[in-house]
Amino acid sequence: MFTGIIEEVGKIDWLATRPEGGRLRVQAPRVAAHLEVSSSIAVNGCCLTVVERGQDWFACDLADETLRRTGFARLATGAPVNLERPLAASSPLGGHFVQGHVDGVGEFLSLDPSGDNWLLRVRVPPEVERYVVGKGSIAIEGISLTVAGLEGSVVEAAIIPFTYQNTNLAALQPGHPVNIECDILAKYVERFLQGKREPAAEPASSRLTMERLREEGF
Repeated sequence: MFTGIIEEVGKIDWLATRPEGGRLRVQAPRVAAHLEVSSSIAVNGCCLTVVERGQDWFACDLADETLRRTGFARLATGAPVNLERPLAASSPLGGHFVQGHVDGVGEFLSLDPSGDNWLLRVRVPPEVERYVVGKGSIAIEGISLTVAGLEGSVVEAAIIPFTYQNTNLAALQPGHPVNIECDILAKYVERFLQGKREPAAEPASSRLTMERLREEGF
């Protein structure tokens, strides 16, 4: 479990991908020192497992499922990536509950100055759109953000100077893929409502009928 509060912006050393999977190596002097082999780490909002590490770098394997559901396959050597270690039980929850399970890949549209801040615009994929609500939480590239505006499939979020300076958002170009994770609460609510609309059929053996009562001697 993560919070969407980015600890460090790392840099991709190299990235090898093929149809069945791949491997990612990231330069991260601050975060790498606190990792061990088998540690979890969120890279651009995707939870990965550390399989190798050095003094200032770590490497993770990428499953074919990970490559299909994230924008990793389109990253290049030198690209900045947002990094966050898992939430410790004693840590304050500064953002929102982020699982590190990417729901879909969105499209970066723009990041424009807005007073002292910036306005981020991202187009989310159709399978994600229904989970996004105004003033709700969303993780974009692993960053915990509040939805400031919603126009069809386009999500807007206000970016403060600290976030601008300490994430990879400033390096993105229009059309760049971004990892999207919706608020987990929205998915649980949807599942609950589906159960309400589609009540489970009662087993035939438990149905009480006049014929059953006669068979039992009543």
